[in-house]
Amino acid sequence: MVELKTDREIDEMRAAGRVVGRALAAVREAARVGMTLLDLDRVARGVLSEEGATSPFLGYRPRFAPVPFPGVVCASVNDAIVHGIPDGYRLRDGDLVSIDCGAKLRGWVGDAAVSFTVGRARPADLRLIETSEAALAAGIAAAVPGNRIGDIAHAVGTVCRAAGYGVPDGFGGHGIGRAMHEDPGVPNEGPPGRGMKLRPGMVLAIEPMLIAGGTDDYRCDGDGWTLRTVDGSRAAHSEHTVAITTGGPRILTAP
Repeated sequence: MVELKTDREIDEMRAAGRVVGRALAAVREAARVGMTLLDLDRVARGVLSEEGATSPFLGYRPRFAPVPFPGVVCASVNDAIVHGIPDGYRLRDGDLVSIDCGAKLRGWVGDAAVSFTVGRARPADLRLIETSEAALAAGIAAAVPGNRIGDIAHAVGTVCRAAGYGVPDGFGGHGIGRAMHEDPGVPNEGPPGRGMKLRPGMVLAIEPMLIAGGTDDYRCDGDGWTLRTVDGSRAAHSEHTVAITTGGPRILTAP
């Protein structure tokens, strides 16, 4: 069931989204060669604590997971697509890092992700990241009343495929509100004009995930969480929480 949010509730979600935006900006600014993924997780924890927010990631355990998630961010490096567990891995020159972060504030959740490079960037990585951001922007532009979920999926997928990138099969965005994952699902590819009609008050997490090698295949690490490309190519992930309003899409997780 899809819960429509009031204007006041969307404002409350914007407050949670600001925390997410600030946490991601802090992590990106702090990231440098030699830092561990646990260091980045601590940076995000500090922001959440300062803002009086909690993490919807920490302790989260869906049915597929063998253990609860141990961090407040998902930290995915190079061939890791999503759900990377922050650990003692030290960042190296040229690493491509994707950070996914959530915050819960006064009962409402925000969720967003950003990809960036550390040290000297590979041109191919910059193109991959730019395309993920362009796909996100296209999905957001399609998030208007009267369109359908399929229009968002088509917009995202068109940008990804035109650039020659793969789209992990079966993964995409989701509704969001008082819980991190709500109805409806938001695929990253599909035919336009299909699926649930978008109405003011719907709030969606739109999150393109791109595989540089062009394949859609992935594998799961032994930790039960981290998804990696099968071909070893790099991946990027971009995400915003977006409200559907009569005035157009409202990004709730902008810094």
